[in-house]
Order: sequence, then structure tokens, then C-alpha cells
Amino acid sequence: MTSELIPPGPLPDAANPAVHRGQAVTSVTTTPPRQRSALEGPPTTSGVGQARPSKLPSLTGLRWIAAMLVFGFHVGTMGVIADPDYKAVVDRLFTLGLSGVQFFFILSGFVLVWSARPGEPRHVFWRRRIAKIFPNHVVLWAAVLLLGIFYFADPQNPKVVLTNLFLVQAWNPTPGWFYSVNTVSWSLSCELFFYLCLPLVLPLVRRARPWMLYAVVFAMPLLILSMWPAQALVPEADRWWFTQVFPLVRSLEFWLGVAAAELMLRGRWRGPSLPVASVIFVVTWFVAAQWIPAQLWTTLLAIAYVLVIAAAADADVRGTWSPWRSRPMVWLGEVSFAYYLVHVFVVTSVLRATDNIGGFPGWQGPAAAIGFLLLNLLLAGLLFRFVETPMMRLLAPRRRTTPVPAPAAPVSGGG
Repeated sequence: MTSELIPPGPLPDAANPAVHRGQAVTSVTTTPPRQRSALEGPPTTSGVGQARPSKLPSLTGLRWIAAMLVFGFHVGTMGVIADPDYKAVVDRLFTLGLSGVQFFFILSGFVLVWSARPGEPRHVFWRRRIAKIFPNHVVLWAAVLLLGIFYFADPQNPKVVLTNLFLVQAWNPTPGWFYSVNTVSWSLSCELFFYLCLPLVLPLVRRARPWMLYAVVFAMPLLILSMWPAQALVPEADRWWFTQVFPLVRSLEFWLGVAAAELMLRGRWRGPSLPVASVIFVVTWFVAAQWIPAQLWTTLLAIAYVLVIAAAADADVRGTWSPWRSRPMVWLGEVSFAYYLVHVFVVTSVLRATDNIGGFPGWQGPAAAIGFLLLNLLLAGLLFRFVETPMMRLLAPRRRTTPVPAPAAPVSGGG
């Protein structure tokens, strides 16, 4: 859920001359002096050149679509709409909405590999990721606890509260632990695990031959499919946790995005254009919702999602048409992380406070769903503006400034 586009910054130019005595200099923001680190790995022939765009705005816009899939799913499952006819429409449209989290995980792997900064030490990467996810998480964690304790008088287990605060709750299959406090934060627990692993694995990814990366792209959906029979190996009470929450299992989606991004960076990705990939996604969504057994959904959607993500990135690289890079879509994508974190808390709190646990009757149900959409968007915008953005500036490591020579004045020739 937390895969925002972080520009890798200007790549160091090995041919950049040193500052010569007597030359005027200007200070520009750049990366530290070129030093290879474990995050980057040894030199490769990956073709990651300086001409690649530092931002992929279409992927930012697509994050909003994924957030809306999850929101629509929760509108149907959390009892916002009581009228069975209205609810049936929502259920039909968002049957597979929970897969929006799957989209976030694939996108996270893709974007983090694309934006990996050459020469960046592991601890700098980890610090940047913590600065991204923890401020919003801590604010929502505190808000949920304060409202739960002082308004709803909810009992609290201190151990559960602490594991949620430090985002390790997804490793515990005990009911009431992995879905705790702000329940959607289970996905941040998975993301934190992904962030820990990526700098350790990325050097191997950079060394991998293209056929190995394609093997990962083809193998990950099959491994996701294999988790359904594999759940028989765990106690029945833990099977939902195993297939839907367990970070090791959910990391399969992350590594799918990682391999696809590396192939694209090398110019080796072969996939459909954005219009074709979008049609594949829509057809897959419709067919899966109507006729495909539930155990195949995640596999089919993983394939559709990675095709759309790679196609949208390719459209940004080539500068071809994309409906997802408009200014409104990019802004919605930027606030989607905050939106995801607030939406369940807001919906459940309002339903409880208004004594509408069974949903709003008649036309009030759809109206309430629209109201929740707008209220969550307002709160997400405020959270993004006043918490996420300033805390990223405060906590994330800053780039150093390096003097570079100003252009030399032309020398006029003598007559």
C-alpha cells in the first residue's frame, strides 16, 4: 500500500569535471559521490541509463484506482448499505475489491526497484521508507486508541497495541492480533518486511540474467496459486491469515513487481500496450467475478495487474497517452496512502456512533457511501498535507549539495 514514487534524483556523471581553480561555481542538489553499495550491487549491463524518467506519474494515478477497489469492497462488507438491492450492486461491482491490496504490493515492488538510488546505503533506504509510512500510521494508531478508549470504552490488550504500533502484527495468526487497532495497518506490517528485504536482495536482482527475471515473473503467479492447497498444512483457524496476511506469502506479489521493473529498466520487458493491458484487466476482472473459482482469482489478477503496471510505466517512459497521469489523478494517487489508512476507521466509527451497525436504510445507504468517500478524501488530504509531507521532509535523509562548475564564458578570438 505504501509504494509512492520517489524520484531517484540526478545520476552522477563520471565525466563531470572537478571544480577548477578560478571557476565560478553554483550549488545544485545531487546525490552523494558515486559509491556502490549493497543496495545497488556491482556493475551490470542492465541498461539503466541517465535518460530514464525519474517519475512515473501514471503509476501514482493508478494507486487511487486500487484504493477505490478496497474502499468499494469495504462498503459492501462493513454494512454501510442496508437495502439488499443497493447492496447487491455494490457487491457485484466490488466482489474482487480486496485485490486492491495485491495491486499495491505489486506496484510497491515495481516502483522501489525503478526508483532505487545508485550508491544509496541500506540504512538510508530504510530510513526513507520508515519516514514515509510511520507518521501517518502513528497518527491513526493514536486516533483509533483514543476514540476507542474514551468514547466507545473498548478494552485494549497492551501487547496487541504495541505489536501494532511497531508493525509486526501480521506475523501473529492469533485472531485479534493481525487485524488490530487500525485494522488496515496489517498491510503496512507486510510492507515493512518487504522494505527490510529489498536492499538485501536487490544486488542479486541486478546480477540476474533476463531469463531468470522472466522465470520469477512466470513463477510468482503459480506460487500464489499454490498457496491455496498449501494452506492445508496449517490449522484451519489460521488459513485466512496464511493466504491473506502472512508477510512471506504476500511477498510473492512484491517480488513479481520487482522482477518486472528490473526487466523494464533493462529494456527487456515484453508486454502489451496500456490500452490492450487495460482491456485484459477489465475482461479478467469480469470473468473472474462471474465464473472463475475463488482460489484462482489472485493468480489471474496478479497477471492482469503486473501487465497494467508495466504498460502504464512504459507509457510514461515513451510519453504516449495515459489517462492516469493527469494532475487530478496524480494528486488522488498521492493521497491514496492516507486514504487507505483512514477509511475503515472513519466508516466503523460513524456506524457505531450513529447506531447504524446494520447499515443505512433505503437511499440513505448509497448516500452514506458517497459521503464516506468524500469525508475520507478530505481527511486524507489533510493528513497528506499536514503530516505525511512535512514529516517526510523532516525525517527522510537529505541529499547533499555538491558544487559544480558554472559554464565558462566564451573566449573571443583576436583579430
